[in-house]
Amino acid sequence: MDIGIDDLSSEETRALLAVHLAGMAESSPEAFRFALDLSGLMVPEVTVWSARIDGRVAAIGALKIFGEGVGEVKSMRTHPDFLGRGAGAAILATIIAAARARGLRCLSLETGTAPSFAAAIRLYRRSGFESGPPFGPYQASPHNQFFHLTL
Repeated sequence: MDIGIDDLSSEETRALLAVHLAGMAESSPEAFRFALDLSGLMVPEVTVWSARIDGRVAAIGALKIFGEGVGEVKSMRTHPDFLGRGAGAAILATIIAAARARGLRCLSLETGTAPSFAAAIRLYRRSGFESGPPFGPYQASPHNQFFHLTL
């Protein structure tokens, strides 16, 4: 598996991002959907990584810097062809390592509550994230939940 920063220019990465956004649209009401689109991922405070297996994009994920030592995990998605092969876990480990290297003190994330989020939540918990309060611009609702990792 090869993991590297992704400039979001490849059709394959953009197609996986489209899968991600479609999945969010199916799983969360619009008012509680906070997934970043292509333009939202192409700002200076966001770094995107992709994991490739046999040359194909297997997973993507991003780190958004909020400032004051806080970062957020964004846009985590594994391609359906690569589920269960560790690509998502490898991306999350890369994001955590990058957050530590950048001197962040806390890494947070917002995710949904629908059953389709269960596998991601298991991954976050296995990686040390714990449930906690809303952060940044988010507010609690029946459609979202929040996780935090002290670095």
